[in-house]
Amino acid sequence: GRTIAIYLVTTAVAISIGLLFANITQPGTWLSPELRDTLAAARADVAATKMGKAVAPDVWSTLLNIVPKNPFRALADGNMLQVVCTALAIGVALTLVPRDKAEPVIRAADGLTDTIIKLVQAIMLTAPLAVFCLIARVMATMGLEVLGALAIYSLTVVAGLAIMTFLVYPAVLWAFARVSPRRFFAAIAPAQLLAFSSSSSSATLPVTMKCMEDSMGASEEVTSFVVPLGATINMDGTALYQGVAALFIAQLYGIDLSLGDQLTIVLTATLASVGTAGVPGVGLIMLVIVLQAVGIDDNTMKGGLAIIFGVDRILDMCRTTTNVTGDCMVTAVVAHAEGELATPEAVADRLAQQAAAGLDEHPPNPAA
Repeated sequence: GRTIAIYLVTTAVAISIGLLFANITQPGTWLSPELRDTLAAARADVAATKMGKAVAPDVWSTLLNIVPKNPFRALADGNMLQVVCTALAIGVALTLVPRDKAEPVIRAADGLTDTIIKLVQAIMLTAPLAVFCLIARVMATMGLEVLGALAIYSLTVVAGLAIMTFLVYPAVLWAFARVSPRRFFAAIAPAQLLAFSSSSSSATLPVTMKCMEDSMGASEEVTSFVVPLGATINMDGTALYQGVAALFIAQLYGIDLSLGDQLTIVLTATLASVGTAGVPGVGLIMLVIVLQAVGIDDNTMKGGLAIIFGVDRILDMCRTTTNVTGDCMVTAVVAHAEGELATPEAVADRLAQQAAAGLDEHPPNPAA
């Protein structure tokens, strides 16, 4: 309950920051009607596809969907709420069987986790080059004219994400866990890099968990629950982006959104973030739900989505980094509250012992 409450509160704060920045900079007023119509026509087919995939949030359906009909399908689809539910059920079942029968299953799970982490670490070696290629492709495809036209919008989103990542999260972390920003960002840097390059909080999960356990010192019990849960229901960066994008599209077409409409955006985006898959491009689909909630008509919505699609890939990389940073922050706060967050000295000693023993993690139980 505490974990979910923190996630929902930070999501609401993120949307509010996005709306504040969009009201200040007015990014939708910087494009001429002629350029607006040109950009909208260029990507109309993509916008129509995104609109067709949007499904309004249903709290009861989301709750019922937590229990999987097929756990293996949940793994294949990346449905993290169902994966967490399955893992909890298996964990409870393992406590009810004799220890000698449960331990092989636990060791197999640990071994599989370590293997996946090694694979991800190998892939991360190509991350800098991959990021360069992704950005170069966007620049070549969209052109400097499109990027320049959407510069104010993009900078507004990035500024809001930076405030959330480098001011709000460190402040909360220091206030509730007494963890310094330097220690926090040094510990999670590999997870942030992979989040930026992959644009997927789900793909970053193994590295995020390793960073929180090995470098941050959070217990495996806390990390294995809070981080996967956050990858599903904590979309702070995406929610902030939706706040900016909704106002941008409204301003672009001269639609005035009242304070009540903006509060509706906060509520809808918060609910829409729960149960959304942490995969690239999902933010645009969630945005359709938000725009529908404030009464934006389909033609306006289609034109607005087509315009912002040009820079969505770059912004997706940035907002995923914020999403993962938020997951790490909440994990540290919960671990501290539960007395499961090690001191920096204890973390350094444990890593030194593991290095001396030639181990990465999960050292064997001497009593086994």
